[in-house]
Amino acid sequence: MALWARQACRWPCLLQTARAAEFPRRLRGCSSTGRACRGFAPLALLPSRNDFIAWRLQAYRHVSVGSCYPSDSAKDGSFSSLGGNLPSPVNQEQAKAETLPDLNPKILYEDWDDIPPSSALAEISEEEAIQIIAEPILPLKSSTLRDYVDHSETLAKLVHLGVDLSQVEKRQKAGQLLLTLDFEKDMRKILLFLKDVGVEDNQLGPFLTKNPYILAEDLEALETRVAYLKSKKFGKPEIAHMVSRAPYLLLFSVERLDNRLGFFKNELGLSVKKTKDLVIRLPRLLTGKLEPVKENLQVCQIELGFQRNEIQQIVFKTPKILTASKKRLRQTFDYLHNIMGIPHHMLTRFPQVFNSKLLRIKERHTFLAFLGRAQYDPAQPSYISLDQLVSLPDEVFCTEIAKASIQDFEKFLKTL
Repeated sequence: MALWARQACRWPCLLQTARAAEFPRRLRGCSSTGRACRGFAPLALLPSRNDFIAWRLQAYRHVSVGSCYPSDSAKDGSFSSLGGNLPSPVNQEQAKAETLPDLNPKILYEDWDDIPPSSALAEISEEEAIQIIAEPILPLKSSTLRDYVDHSETLAKLVHLGVDLSQVEKRQKAGQLLLTLDFEKDMRKILLFLKDVGVEDNQLGPFLTKNPYILAEDLEALETRVAYLKSKKFGKPEIAHMVSRAPYLLLFSVERLDNRLGFFKNELGLSVKKTKDLVIRLPRLLTGKLEPVKENLQVCQIELGFQRNEIQQIVFKTPKILTASKKRLRQTFDYLHNIMGIPHHMLTRFPQVFNSKLLRIKERHTFLAFLGRAQYDPAQPSYISLDQLVSLPDEVFCTEIAKASIQDFEKFLKTL
């Protein structure tokens, strides 16, 4: 629209060029017919108002923008190109003098209220300036999702849910995945499904931070996996607990979930109920690698010397032992069994001692030995259970077990 406004000032030049092309021919026609040319004024050569608009469009296509002078061919007297685009002359018998349309540029600008300033340097009002919105430039390539949050409604809503995008982008192809998904079309149904499963609102952010891939899963497949867990007698609160503690659980197909449950039942010789209780307490057993589990079972049986039934009791009471570091497992057992003299059956009775820090065990046992109170045989007086040794806070351990003050314990540790 603004381009037509800028050409309005050039229309008088175009009209002059057109009249220059038509006037000689009109004049010859008058002389040949013998008709008087007094009534054939130049204004009569112009088309009517309706024809003028059509002529204006055609003439503009053949005149270079920014020039109000005839072309070289016009200077030579040849106006075939321009004249061929002019409207046909009005029949002289019906022609009447018409008033030339007012081509004043000021009036034309008044007719077109929506025309913006023709110059980028022209002043504009404050109201117009407020309406100008400068869109930020979208980076073509970036190593962080932060640069795309302002451009992506999906990412903005995930941040509002509490998703840590700085952690998501560290996961393989997770950032690219989120940029291809639509919140309303792809994600909303998954979020509603997770809430229906039992994931709390305040857990959605941490859940999706750990497992953003679930947003691209097929909803029907997710519902099938939940239905399988229900068929195995897992209650809704138990499923909610397992899904929240092991975010990758629902990415496993029904076949893989069934194989995992069968593995722990057969390897440990547990009943169906105990196997279910085991994975409820540590659901990541269903999603983690099985090789470390097999290796720890071999370490317990071959290197540490536990019997199969003892391993069953240890694992059922302390499932984390299946995923613990083999090195730490060996060092803890060595100190408990060979230094402190704890037999296998006592370790089987209190397997939670394997989850404690070895340094804490060493410090407290050494302090009790210094005081002469390191007695771990339940048949002897002043017996101290392994549970009391590792689970009590320092203040309670000192006053109730060691019968000493916390200051004495701290001074003793400085001598080690």
